[in-house]
Amino acid sequence: MSRKYAIGIDFGTQSGRAVLVDLSNGEEMAEHVTPYRHLVIDERLPVSGVKLEHDWALQHPMDYMEVLGQSVPEVLKLSGVSAEHVIGIGVDFTACTIMPIDAAGVPLCLLDAYQANPHSWVKLWKHHAAQPEANLVNELAAERGERFLARHGGKVSSEWMIAKVWQVLNEAPDIYETADQFVEAADWVIGQMTGRIVRNSCTAGYKANWHKQEGYPSREFFAALDARLADLAETKLRGEVVPLGSKAGELTAEQAERMGLMPGTAIAVGIIDAHAAVPGLGVVTPGKLVMAMGTSICHLLLGTEEKVVEGMCGVVEDGIIPGYFGYEAGQAAAGDIFEWYVEEALPAYVRDEAQREGESVHTYLERQASLLNVGQSGLLALDWWNGNRSVLVDTDLTGTIIGLTLSSKPWEIYRSLLEAAAFGTRKIVDAFHGSGIEIHELYACGGLPQKNRLLMQIYADVTNREIKVAASKQTTAIGAAMFGAVAAGADRGGYDSIVDAAERMARVQEESYKPIPANVAVYEKLYAEYHALHDYFGRGANDVMKRLKAIKESAADKSVMQEQAN
Repeated sequence: MSRKYAIGIDFGTQSGRAVLVDLSNGEEMAEHVTPYRHLVIDERLPVSGVKLEHDWALQHPMDYMEVLGQSVPEVLKLSGVSAEHVIGIGVDFTACTIMPIDAAGVPLCLLDAYQANPHSWVKLWKHHAAQPEANLVNELAAERGERFLARHGGKVSSEWMIAKVWQVLNEAPDIYETADQFVEAADWVIGQMTGRIVRNSCTAGYKANWHKQEGYPSREFFAALDARLADLAETKLRGEVVPLGSKAGELTAEQAERMGLMPGTAIAVGIIDAHAAVPGLGVVTPGKLVMAMGTSICHLLLGTEEKVVEGMCGVVEDGIIPGYFGYEAGQAAAGDIFEWYVEEALPAYVRDEAQREGESVHTYLERQASLLNVGQSGLLALDWWNGNRSVLVDTDLTGTIIGLTLSSKPWEIYRSLLEAAAFGTRKIVDAFHGSGIEIHELYACGGLPQKNRLLMQIYADVTNREIKVAASKQTTAIGAAMFGAVAAGADRGGYDSIVDAAERMARVQEESYKPIPANVAVYEKLYAEYHALHDYFGRGANDVMKRLKAIKESAADKSVMQEQAN
């Protein structure tokens, strides 16, 4: 019997990737990356050149289609695998990444009449301009005692569906009225492949406050929020919500030709990128925290019952692995912070020295930082360069470094940023433990664990837990491919459950990171200081970060008006 394969397509922030996977053992046969032509649109709109305001982050939907047309045929070519042996496709995607579409499923930004309006475009997950709407959602939900609020840690994020949709209604009511639906980009891409759009339970549950038993927040809540939103769930968010592991449909003849595959290939319903990493790492039971580590970090955990955890992004029944409650928390920036430092704040002499040593700047900084003893830098940072996702859920918070002196070195600052990311994860671990949800070991995947050994050792020391690292660099795509295999089913050479697929296909490295007791002792002292700063700046004792941001935005608005006047 010939071997069978599935393709996992991972849509990230800057690019999309296709990975062709052998279903018998999880071996990656080929991968291909297609950078998004328009990357992240955060300054001006394409074509019209309309200037965007602060905290906007958009994307172009046709960039996603280029991934299908370029990366999928390329993995077939690179691997030599025949299209007839590819039985399933799974898609993972950033979330909440949404777009308004018309009745034919066309994104409004592709229509000439609307392309100059920023609200017609895809709002990327890190679009934070809907924070005022999120604040009001949280206030009203708390006043009314809405149950959905507790399931999301007590706060709804500006990154999520309701806040973003309400922002469209407030700022561009014509776009809201014209939109037939607001859909996740994952569901739209899958709809392009199958010819019909279905909503997946993962993004609906974690990002649109949908509940398996109760559905979306009530009509009464939406009406109290804004009378114009009363029928939101029945109209703009309508459609069947399909559980993970389900088959969304089959590849149409038109898209099969584009992608170089066979018509009728099974397509799984979509899943959030980080969540796909859980089965991709072989985690199918409670007690194991999965960290999908990249530009930001998503923390995933399985439980046997629904509990309330401060600042969690959500708990969704069957949200990751059927039969369990899937918990999500996260940090809004990690790799982004390290990249910011290297690109925007690093002295030129460090680049020169790294070049002389024949190293990348990150490798040089990691090597220098690893020579320091724990606490030797005298620095402590808060990891809020892109706001705080968990446990404070506040995008208006900003980063800071304490302890700088005239003798502070670049690698000391770099290490303090690595440690800040680890402290942020420790806060999340403590929040889960405080709610009675045990975490015994950590699993890591994504770009950071593969590139930065010092970072992973710091994480092990700060959390005082062993960390296992994915064997693959493409864990989310592997997980997506597993769901593609489940969509195809065992009778076609796939699997009947994601647990079965994970048992055969998931792999982790033999080497793990174990806590070093001497480091753990010092990090306990540093974490106590982080905790104090965290609460001082994050829980209202001193709102200087928010006041500074307000002054900044006011000055920037004045600058825009001056520019327009000229």
